[in-house]
Amino acid sequence: MCAVACGDNAAFAELYEQTRKGIFAFVFGYCKRYHEAEDLTQSVYLKVKASVGQYRPGTDARAWLFQIAKNTALNHIRRSGRESAVGGGEELSRIRDDGYEHTGGTVFDAMNACLDVTERQIVILHVLWGYKHREIAGLLDHPLGTVTWKYNNALRKLREYLKEEDR
Repeated sequence: MCAVACGDNAAFAELYEQTRKGIFAFVFGYCKRYHEAEDLTQSVYLKVKASVGQYRPGTDARAWLFQIAKNTALNHIRRSGRESAVGGGEELSRIRDDGYEHTGGTVFDAMNACLDVTERQIVILHVLWGYKHREIAGLLDHPLGTVTWKYNNALRKLREYLKEEDR
């Protein structure tokens, strides 16, 4: 992050490559539309580039990126005036009865179909980003027991959902 703050574009490119999939997955959990998530991901990195001087060396860079992604996604939701994406046009055929976009059959699609926002955040932060449950509890401002319970409950829901999809 210090190299990025000094204007090192190679360091920024490396930061982007190492974190882009996790950031995309995280913001996709909010907007549930692939193209919006791509746009939001790009917005996150533009904000990172513009505000990297505010990063405090020695702190968790992943947490800083996560906070920017969260704020970007929440601002997008507020601006659009809706909690979840229910598109029109060609995307309408991919919207299921429960309001979630179904794009394929991946585990990530299953997460969006059967988990709430907090459960998705916890799973993404733990599985994709490698955060420990106590770190997630601090990031989301939830008790550790709640985070652990929600994570285990989310895994159970995913297993059940995927079993149903296989039938």
